Amino acid sequence: MSNKISPSPSGTLRAILERGEFVVAPGVFEMLGAKIADRMDFPALYMTGYGVSTSHLGQPDAGIAGFTDMQGRARTIAHGVSKPLIADADTGFGGLINIRHTVRGYEEAGVQAIQLEDQESPKKCGHTPNRRVVALPDAVRRIEVAVDSRRSRDFLIVARTDARTGLGLDEAIKRGKAFAKAGADIIFVESPESEDEFQRIGQELAGCGAWLIANMVPTGRSPEISAARLKELGFALAIWPGVLMQSACAAMENALAYLAANGTTAGSPVPSYDMKKLHELVGFEDVWAFEKRWAQ
Repeated sequence: MSNKISPSPSGTLRAILERGEFVVAPGVFEMLGAKIADRMDFPALYMTGYGVSTSHLGQPDAGIAGFTDMQGRARTIAHGVSKPLIADADTGFGGLINIRHTVRGYEEAGVQAIQLEDQESPKKCGHTPNRRVVALPDAVRRIEVAVDSRRSRDFLIVARTDARTGLGLDEAIKRGKAFAKAGADIIFVESPESEDEFQRIGQELAGCGAWLIANMVPTGRSPEISAARLKELGFALAIWPGVLMQSACAAMENALAYLAANGTTAGSPVPSYDMKKLHELVGFEDVWAFEKRWAQ
């Protein structure tokens, strides 16, 4: 039997990164936004834990959503889109054996990259205060278990550190290097606080053997930097987890305010789909084709 590793399919996230294509991944958390994003010119999509927790449970991103909530939503999205899906898995939802279960569950669900954090449990959103991280050896062991648990090299491990806010950038970079040594495919230093910090991350983690990902959260702790500039700084991927949440909430609030004030949606300045376009987005054309062929 040959021990040669088969090449990655050309459409996998690994293959995209190995070709040197910069990945801009918008945050998705439900199927309408995921379907719209899937039709656009993005190499991959990112399932945001913040979005899943708030949309599915109506709760803040504070470790309340569990494995079943997140893996179930990841499965729905992964099977409903054509693009590779990167998915947030918080701290792995428990101890080391839970991390193994989470990695295998996300991989089985069709996710192509899983994001695991070094925060204490329950975790918090990376752009909120009072986050605490576990000791470095414990954080490294999480990544080692995740790498050992996956079944395919095309299932990528994203190792995130939240050490910058509480322990400083030096510690965050140290952890990034340790995570890469432990086998992580992608290193995620959360919430740098200036472009200079992003530049330093790119310089000091260059050559670590892993790709670098940046988290763009406008009005969060980090400045928003363009994809072109991030690529210059040494990053290979960037996520915009709030792009749909922020714009959708504003649009919903404005649409409802107009209806409440006017008793009608006629004349509303808020852009909206007509029913024909909505039917097409959600897949009614397939239903109608099925009924035409099979309905008596």
